[in-house]
Formats: sequence, structure tokens, C-alpha cells
Amino acid sequence: MPTRRENSRRRRAPFRDPVTLILIVCGGEVTEPTYFHGLRRHLRNPATKSAVTVRPEDPKRVVAFAARQRADYDQIWCVLDVDEFDYSEAIRMARTSKIGLAVSNPCFEYWLLLHFENCDAALTGFRDVEKRLKKHLPAYDKTALRFADYIEGVEEAVRRAKSRSVGGGDDHRANPSTGVWKLVELMLPESPER
Repeated sequence: MPTRRENSRRRRAPFRDPVTLILIVCGGEVTEPTYFHGLRRHLRNPATKSAVTVRPEDPKRVVAFAARQRADYDQIWCVLDVDEFDYSEAIRMARTSKIGLAVSNPCFEYWLLLHFENCDAALTGFRDVEKRLKKHLPAYDKTALRFADYIEGVEEAVRRAKSRSVGGGDDHRANPSTGVWKLVELMLPESPER
């Protein structure tokens, strides 16, 4: 039988902080998943592992899909645009299922715009945001997003969106607004939110 002194000399397994598993469910088919795949690759944060999936449906169905995945992840976020949809039921379902909502008004591209400028003027829709984005990225094409174009502005976009945030980023009725900063902040290294 080993003595106490011998036991204390044995090599111990290294301590690792627990990893937060995050599922990101995107309502958009191209821009949102491309952005989050790029962000994940860029950050390479050992404290988080994220999976990105696409559900191009109305918000209620996106949240219902996310709720069915609840047991497999520590956190689940739905990334949605304000369109013609009624969000009241989706919001209720998300709160009940403890699912985060990252809603952008009028569209996800507003989040992208915040990487380059602070914009607080009301925006009529995608075309309005696209016009402003093209001032910074003349070749912008929502079907061919290059995450490299946004790397330098990620933390600035978080700061700008946070400063415009109403109700902790949960009020998607404000135009323009986005709650995407809450999810991105969670993915950043040294995030206190994990």
C-alpha cells in the first residue's frame, strides 16, 4: 500500500475549466451562419464550443426547433430578423425554454453595419442597411459574406450595439436595434456570461 508521501508525488490530471456548449440556430440561410462560422474560427475560444444550424422558418418554429435541442447544450441562441412575423409567441416560448434571442431590427445586416459605424437612424429594411454597408464594403454581397471583412470591428460592434440596447437588448421593437451583441459577447474569450 502506497504511503501518503508517495501518493502526493503522483502526477495529477491537469485542471481544465468546463467548456460551454452553445447551439446557434439561424433564421437566415446564408449571412448569419457564415458570420458565426467565421467568428467561431477566428476566436478559437477554448472555453466555448459552438454549433451553427439553419432553420429558415418563422420565429416560432425556429424557437420550437431550438427547444427540442435543449438537453444537448448549455446555451441555445436563436438569431432572427424582425420581418413581418409576430414575435410574441416566439418570445414566450424562448423564455420558457431558457433560449436566448438575438433579434435584429430591421435585419441582421444592421449588426454587420455596426462593425463600421454607429448608426441610430431608423432604417426601412435590408436595402437601406445594404446601402450604408456598401459605403464601407463596396463589393458587399449578402450571399458571399467574408468574415475577414468584419474581424477588426467585432468588439466595436458589441460596444455600439450595447450602448443602443433597450431593456438589456431584449426589445426588438426599437429601430434600429440588435441583440446579437449578447451572443457574440458570450463567445468572446474572458466572457463573464458563461
